[in-house]
Amino acid sequence: MKKLILASGSPRRKELLGNLGYEFEVITSEVDETLNVENDLVEEIKKLSYRKAYAVFKDHREAVVIGSDTMVTLDGKRLGKPHDEREAFDMLKTLSDNTHEVITAVTIISCEGHDTFANISKVTMSKMSDEEIYQYIKTGEPMDKAGSYAIQGLGSKFIKSIEGDYYSIMGLPVCDIYHKIDKYLK
Repeated sequence: MKKLILASGSPRRKELLGNLGYEFEVITSEVDETLNVENDLVEEIKKLSYRKAYAVFKDHREAVVIGSDTMVTLDGKRLGKPHDEREAFDMLKTLSDNTHEVITAVTIISCEGHDTFANISKVTMSKMSDEEIYQYIKTGEPMDKAGSYAIQGLGSKFIKSIEGDYYSIMGLPVCDIYHKIDKYLK
């Protein structure tokens, strides 16, 4: 079986890929994460997942590499990781009592080729008071998360419903990867 590499430093992605039972290594690299806002957002996120995977693959051609990117959007507006507490507050206030999309794109790449795909889920959050938002921000959890929340963490108390793949919202569509990866590992 070929060596498997996860091209992401995300502890959540590491945990989720580990749930598949594969042994793998984590190797990250810096890539330009700029998205062309003129193009379709899903296609741009898929391209970014490819760039992340390829940046590691080009130095590890004997391996199978998985790259991924997750974006939270509301009414076509991208909500990335907040730069400060004020931006986190503004994002959470916007998401409060609203439904947004979480797009996770993945690229699996090897010498045999690559597969790039996206999973789109919808998340509805309950109404949050300003005080609840401030208290959540004080925990520090929102500060390194797209959309300023973690569905699997303290932010779970604000999740009213989801439509789609829970694990994709966390950052890696485990079922999709499970059904696609074996042809690359052999």
